[in-house]
Amino acid sequence: MDTTQLIKELEFKAIRSSGAGGQHVNKTSSKIELTFDLENSESLSDKEKELLKTKLSSKLTKENLLILFCEETRSQHKNKEIAIKKLITVLKKNLIIPKKRKATKPTKASIKKGIEKNKRTSLKKALRKKPRLD
Repeated sequence: MDTTQLIKELEFKAIRSSGAGGQHVNKTSSKIELTFDLENSESLSDKEKELLKTKLSSKLTKENLLILFCEETRSQHKNKEIAIKKLITVLKKNLIIPKKRKATKPTKASIKKGIEKNKRTSLKKALRKKPRLD
């Protein structure tokens, strides 16, 4: 994944932030909408694209666009930087391939411990029964 190429492919759109803020919020567009086209990206390999499509399937649109919003600060430039950092962390996090689990046998000691535990509980429950009068 080439981050410098990736940043060039991003599309930004400035929108007015929602919520309270007085007169300033009604005049300025400080909220940032970041759009990343996963399908047509040249900074990702085909393997990485397929992996991201499967892992981010709930966050992608029908056209395989990843859209992130940022309205944390009142500055459009800072929101832009935050949105880029968010995107890069999301991509890096989802490009990690988990290790395959190796099946292992239980140890002899754990098998022995389990058998002893079962014997203790069966003895405990046997002592709770009423004695037979044969």
